[in-house]
Amino acid sequence: MASLGKPNPVDVHVGSRVRMRRTLLGISQEKLGQALGLTFQQVQKYERGANRIGASRLYDLSRVLEVPVNFFFEEMSEEVQDQSPGRLFEKEREPEAYQLPDDPMNRRETLELVRAYYRIADPEARRRLFDLMRSIANSFDGEDSE
Repeated sequence: MASLGKPNPVDVHVGSRVRMRRTLLGISQEKLGQALGLTFQQVQKYERGANRIGASRLYDLSRVLEVPVNFFFEEMSEEVQDQSPGRLFEKEREPEAYQLPDDPMNRRETLELVRAYYRIADPEARRRLFDLMRSIANSFDGEDSE
């Protein structure tokens, strides 16, 4: 099943998880590429889903980014799972172009916020900031859930 040059949604998802983890660790595309023996352009293509990541490369990424291999597949929506090549063959349909939903975890602002949060060395200060943020968020949506 040809996708007319469009990346498979599974590859886009895996690439977005690579980008998210790399950004959370504060590693540049160039540094990640050096650790893997790649150019930063190759890392860019992986992160966009333009190039598929093979099993051995995925294993290397998991080691460099300090996550288990299954991390790259976590939080994959049913819609994306349905567009994997195996499922496409089962359903005998052509994949459509796929764009990741506007997930806050894919935003640079979120990643920078998480990195800044974990740079706070004092655990008590971090906990109080977390409680404050949760309280502010709850005041906007009227929830007091934890």
